[in-house]
Amino acid sequence: MSSQQIQSHRENAEIYTGEALCKEKSRDLLAKFSLPKGLIPLTDVTEVGHNASTGFVWVRRKKKANHFFRAISRKVSYDCDVTAFVEDRRMRNLTGVKSKELLIWVTISDICASESGKVTFGTPVGLSRTFPATAFEEEED
Repeated sequence: MSSQQIQSHRENAEIYTGEALCKEKSRDLLAKFSLPKGLIPLTDVTEVGHNASTGFVWVRRKKKANHFFRAISRKVSYDCDVTAFVEDRRMRNLTGVKSKELLIWVTISDICASESGKVTFGTPVGLSRTFPATAFEEEED
């Protein structure tokens, strides 16, 4: 489904390929929308796109990736395609991201960063969890 969504937003989108350029543009996009730069790990990224007219963004990677955020002791899974509609301090209709809570994987559908330094993650069923934004600072490669 996310591949079809990406295809429908490709027209008039800025599309970048190549891992180094994708990392740079992804960091720029996250900073532009006041989101923590380490929110989406950028290993093995092959394509990044942003359609400014719709706010749609996508990140494609070679394979699924798991990342452990040490500061909050959470394991997060990123699909090959991660998509969202981005606006100031928020990612909504997020696809391709799951967080491990106890023994189950929970789908993340919304991310909101507050000016007070907190990041709130929401699920499709309305549950949410808030963490300090410092937990999502970019880690050294």
